[in-house]
Amino acid sequence: MSKKTNDLVSNRKAFHDYEILQTDEAGIVLLGTEIKSLRSHGGALQDSYILIIKDELWLINSSIAPYKYGSSNNHEERRKRKLLMHKKEIEKLKKLTQDKGITLIPLCMYLKKGRVKVKVGVAKGKKVYDKRAKIKEREEKRTIQRVIKEQKDY
Repeated sequence: MSKKTNDLVSNRKAFHDYEILQTDEAGIVLLGTEIKSLRSHGGALQDSYILIIKDELWLINSSIAPYKYGSSNNHEERRKRKLLMHKKEIEKLKKLTQDKGITLIPLCMYLKKGRVKVKVGVAKGKKVYDKRAKIKEREEKRTIQRVIKEQKDY
């Protein structure tokens, strides 16, 4: 996934480690200093995941750097953050995650009409040999492109 201009934070490693089956959009509850920090690209989604606790979505282990111009009332860097979705959508996600090996991960945070949204991915973990096959396929494509370019130069 290429980084769009409106992406504040993206989880590029997720596309390497997981096979994304479906994506949804969720709002997120943030504090004032968190949104200011995110707008200056001060966040990370690596190693973060989403849990359903008491029919609510929670973003766990995501990092939003403390706002550098904040006072002593600055936010905690790694705290649980509530995600906002309709109850029916949460129920669908809950049913999907009942299957073995299916998990919810955040793919990116972006701005939409001035609000921060989280792209939630329903994902299945890739096996090591799947990752190797994907890398090998990518290297073969690069080699072919390189050969084609060299032939055009002559």
